[in-house]
Amino acid sequence: MARKLGVHKTSWPMRAPFRITGYVFETIDAVVVEISEGGHVGRGEGCGVYYLNDVADGMLDSIEALRSDIEGGLTREELQSALPAGGARNAVDCALWDLTAKQTGKSVWELTEIEPRPVQTVFTIGIEETPEKMAAKAAGARAFPVLKVKLDGEQPVERIAAIRAVRPDATLVIDANQGFSLDQLKEVAAPLGELGVAMIEQPLRRGEDEGLAGFDSPVPICADESCLHRGELPAALERYDMINIKLDKTGGLTEGLALAREARAAGKRVMVGNMVGTSLSMAPAFVVAQLCDFVDLDGPLNLKSDYAGGMSYDGGMVSAPSPGFWGGMS
Repeated sequence: MARKLGVHKTSWPMRAPFRITGYVFETIDAVVVEISEGGHVGRGEGCGVYYLNDVADGMLDSIEALRSDIEGGLTREELQSALPAGGARNAVDCALWDLTAKQTGKSVWELTEIEPRPVQTVFTIGIEETPEKMAAKAAGARAFPVLKVKLDGEQPVERIAAIRAVRPDATLVIDANQGFSLDQLKEVAAPLGELGVAMIEQPLRRGEDEGLAGFDSPVPICADESCLHRGELPAALERYDMINIKLDKTGGLTEGLALAREARAAGKRVMVGNMVGTSLSMAPAFVVAQLCDFVDLDGPLNLKSDYAGGMSYDGGMVSAPSPGFWGGMS
């Protein structure tokens, strides 16, 4: 039976505006790919990479341009060179994984030879006007033992001190989203370490992080924007202690798993993150999560709604979605 491609855009309002350095999320626009063949339908979602202008309309155009190849039987391996890394390839790649699972009757766990387990996700605290408001958000998230705190260059130590005062129990990681200078990082790293911060994510601007190669940070530093895929891993290995893998950056689960394994083989710790998508984005990322030291899959918790049967959240623990949702997970 001939393969058919369906692709459309969806919009998901946030529970509240979510602020990070230089950007405010109010609605998430995603692209959903559905590939049907032989009575089976594989689904995948791409949310894109906002700071690269990788947005829904462009993703739709990229996928439509590849329609004849996809419907002609394009494989996951062929896809890696047919589309560049980004949200469009992510949506198609994950749809192909789902389709393969359904056609073969094998779960993604069998296909990847990964043993599944529930994982502990962070809960993300966005930037608020004052340290006190951020502390109030942290106090209200007591069900989550690991907090990821968004920071910019304004009062980073004061904000973490306020949060630590109300959450002495929590593991704290911070994400500057390129919001620090190297001088500021050197100034605040030690005080943040004294407050028990376990990791600093992407302190410097992408392309302006050469100074990290000679910086002996008292707190491990993680690459996010500075490592999109394996092509950028060599430079990141010289500058960072950890790599944050997001499937919208890598262009899908295929590259995401390869990046996780190469980073680990190089002696780096690994994190999996998200671009605030639905459970259809989190399900394939949950596969990468099995290989990770830190997990950030709280995206659906920030949305007003999610797909029925999606990821299961019990406080900070994330479990597989309902059977049949994606990839034959259970």
